[in-house]
Amino acid sequence: MMGLVTALYADSSGNIFDAPGYQAVGRSGCATVRLSADEMIPLPKGAELMFLPGRTALAARENKIEPLAGPLLAVAAMLPVGYTRTYLPAFHRQEGAPPLPLFGYTAVALYKDEMYVAAMQSAANDKWDPARYNTADLPRRIARVKKDLPNNRLVEHLAHCSLKWHCCTAQNLFYRRWEAGIPVSPVCNANCLGCISLQPAECCPAPQSRIAFHPTAEEVAEVGVYHLSGAPDAIISFGQGCEGEPALAAGTIAAAVRRIRARTGRGIININTNAGYTDGIAQIVDAGLNSMRVSIISARPDAYQAYYRAGYRLDDVKASIRYAKAKGVYVSLNMLLFPGFNDRPEEAAAWFDFLAETGVDMVQLRNLNLDPDLFLTAMPPSSAEPIGVRPFLAELAHRFPRLRLGSFTEYNFAKHK
Repeated sequence: MMGLVTALYADSSGNIFDAPGYQAVGRSGCATVRLSADEMIPLPKGAELMFLPGRTALAARENKIEPLAGPLLAVAAMLPVGYTRTYLPAFHRQEGAPPLPLFGYTAVALYKDEMYVAAMQSAANDKWDPARYNTADLPRRIARVKKDLPNNRLVEHLAHCSLKWHCCTAQNLFYRRWEAGIPVSPVCNANCLGCISLQPAECCPAPQSRIAFHPTAEEVAEVGVYHLSGAPDAIISFGQGCEGEPALAAGTIAAAVRRIRARTGRGIININTNAGYTDGIAQIVDAGLNSMRVSIISARPDAYQAYYRAGYRLDDVKASIRYAKAKGVYVSLNMLLFPGFNDRPEEAAAWFDFLAETGVDMVQLRNLNLDPDLFLTAMPPSSAEPIGVRPFLAELAHRFPRLRLGSFTEYNFAKHK
């Protein structure tokens, strides 16, 4: 018989302790459940622990799930990329508690004197190992690229993102490798609840600032050619966390793609997009796009709109995907995953219909970075219990055996589509 998965708590200074005799609990949507060892994995390398201000830790003892006396604060883990959470941390929100910052909060506990998290590994890719980023020689590498590409505003912007926000795709430009981001659009056609570059003052602060200028096609092409010409497994991606919707700058991107492809045929040109502006997507696809990753949280129009609060419809997203697929573009969904939401029975059914209709090549799993209470308050309610993240993903794989499940744009598959 497996031993007890022990609850954790933190004091007001952030010191973390275990609570012997108390079973750890997690949360799926609004429901609180007891955690067992077979639902958890050891804390991955690169994960971080944090305490949740204004939120009392919950735990189970005998037949009760209740707040730990104190009040003692709830603890959560933030996972590295490539790991998908299956349960949220469970807590009692205190009156007047502030909104939580935009992180992907995961249930964490102590098991056999080691930290365990309610998660599963969805992809293995050492290119995104945190040890490969923020190295001591990064400033020197940035100086070299600035010398190679003088007076390019994008290089200056990406240098700032690399050093202040520690953005991995920004840093890859200076490391001369893999996927490098090229932001283009200061504006957006959606007002996402969990936008990571623009939030209203009364909400949680955005973790990075948005690009404040419109780069020219030549600035974009200069950076694109520089990266694609020499980097191994080279990808350039439009649609970064520091910008709005890239397809709104379709004219600039399409012109830049044509200039890039006139100078080099190497590598992959990718766009991360909400795909709501179909005319813009079509322009970029026709210019020579290789790969498209579509951000999406729900395949149901009402739930989709509740999160994106967009000036377009879910049908527009489908139209963009169909157009890209018809032109041979490798299409992934960037599925924003929230335990107890995507795995609701009505959501799962809608996902199965959406995937059958669009024929996308891959689903990339992303933990939604948002205060759980803020998210659930904004979403349509459900009358049915969620089926669970693991069963939902297992059914997805069963119904669509050719669909790839992971967390990253895979160079070899996108290149040879």
